[in-house]
Amino acid sequence: MEPFCRRSTSEQLVEHLRRQIEDGTLRGTMPGVQQLVRTLGVNSVAVGKAVKQLEHEGLIIHQGDRKSRRVAERVVRKSNLLRIGMLDYETSDARRCDVLAVRQELMRLGHTVFSCPKSMHELGRDLGRIRRQVTSLDADAWIVFGGSGPVLQWFEQQRKPTFAMYGRFNEANVASVATRKVPVISAVIEKLVGFGHRRIVLLTREERRVPELGLLERSFIEELEKHGIQTGKFNVPDWEDTPEGLKQVIDSLFRSTPPTALLVGDSMLFQAIQLHLASMGILAPRDVSLFCNDSETSFLWTRPEVSHIQWDYRPVARRVAKWANHIVEGRKDTSKSFIKTHLYEGGTIGPVGPMA
Repeated sequence: MEPFCRRSTSEQLVEHLRRQIEDGTLRGTMPGVQQLVRTLGVNSVAVGKAVKQLEHEGLIIHQGDRKSRRVAERVVRKSNLLRIGMLDYETSDARRCDVLAVRQELMRLGHTVFSCPKSMHELGRDLGRIRRQVTSLDADAWIVFGGSGPVLQWFEQQRKPTFAMYGRFNEANVASVATRKVPVISAVIEKLVGFGHRRIVLLTREERRVPELGLLERSFIEELEKHGIQTGKFNVPDWEDTPEGLKQVIDSLFRSTPPTALLVGDSMLFQAIQLHLASMGILAPRDVSLFCNDSETSFLWTRPEVSHIQWDYRPVARRVAKWANHIVEGRKDTSKSFIKTHLYEGGTIGPVGPMA
């Protein structure tokens, strides 16, 4: 039995108006808010939210202040084309090279691709709020970026095909793509230990730590222990997944016996941490070695270049396109694919600094 989802007035209104737009009942100039209030017997707040959502989906076009909105001219969807929704972990994920490549490849094939109005992080990673947003949107299939186990398991229970880009992909029976990062992490730790580092910390997102450490995090701990380093909470600290929580954990780590090397789970966290450390007068690699477990083109434009994991994002786009083709062909696809990665050493890791 599917879980019951209570829908708000605005969500029901979005579905009602979307249906009328797609079947051609609503066309040309969109009725004004007050006219919709009178016609449909709902309040103006609900109408305003519904109209904004339809604008976000590209069904209604805003033509400027004091001008009537226009219903977008839509070609009737062919049976072999999909409307695919993308649920991001962070709003900034939509600008990642791999995500953009996926969107471009799907659109090249003729599919419609749209992003959810709010990311999982903006929804507080709350499954109930994520579920309400997803069920209020019209999509034939879903791509989830960096989803937690519970989120991906909920998508698995739905009737619509789901593709997991990274995240806790192994906790749900859905199609997925992930990067093989463990060998690179092993190589980085070996280099760091060779440079004399013993106090090595991994800062990663909450869904990678709760309810238990993910594969990469467990491999990190195992690799430290393999080199004779005693491990504990210090090595993978808990922290509140907010800007304030990040600042607090960094301040706490560097207050007394600071780490000599810091591995960071994603590019956005890395940039925030690097800036905060710089404000404290702590620079890499002079005072601390910094490494990012993620790929970001801007890393090559910094001086020194950021040490990080790299991979070719084109196979990711091809894998997602293959999944979409399987849906069109009526074939079930829950295969899990893996992308090779390599170490880009950069210039932010080096010998233990004077702070040690």
